[in-house]
Amino acid sequence: MATHTANAPDGDYEFYVVEDGHHDGEHHHETGTMLGFWIYLMSDCLIFGILFAIHAVVGTNYAAGPSPADLFEIDKILLATAFLLLSSITYGFAVINMQQKNQSAMMKWLAVTGLFGLGFLGLELLEFSHLWHIGAGPGASAFLSSFWILVGTHGLHVTAGSIWLVVLMVQVSMHGLTEANVRRVLCLSLFWHFLDLIWIGVFSFVYLTGVLL
Repeated sequence: MATHTANAPDGDYEFYVVEDGHHDGEHHHETGTMLGFWIYLMSDCLIFGILFAIHAVVGTNYAAGPSPADLFEIDKILLATAFLLLSSITYGFAVINMQQKNQSAMMKWLAVTGLFGLGFLGLELLEFSHLWHIGAGPGASAFLSSFWILVGTHGLHVTAGSIWLVVLMVQVSMHGLTEANVRRVLCLSLFWHFLDLIWIGVFSFVYLTGVLL
């Protein structure tokens, strides 16, 4: 709140008050939302850290069953990885266009991001279907249990992010680049890049290490 003075017609001063609490409230709301989302991401880091630790302990317990080298088709996994990494780049282009107030271009890049995400999920579902049909389900060995839980948890996050992306695109198309929608785009950006980082760990630690060792 600010107080200002102005010359009245009779030469006296009159005082008037300008309310600026509305802007302060919006600023605090935005800061609180981003802080809360960072806290959520840190809690998700703990979840994935635990899952990685479990896989590190039991990831070589094959119970006389198939090993990673027997199961993983590295070419398809590389393609899925490329899809997810490219989706992170296209989301970056969407954010750049949002900052330039180019809503149309932003929506196109978000759509491309969603298509890459769906491509990743499609390849992951094909992999899970193949493993299930050859008897390599989560109950076949400790290694497969940790694999299904870790990769499946990441896949569920990508699924949730894809649904969020569709809902966000609907909100932007209906209401435009409002302050709330800009904040939502930035939050989803953090989430999407976070999933990419987790997948790099999954690819390196689970797939690549499993095939090479």
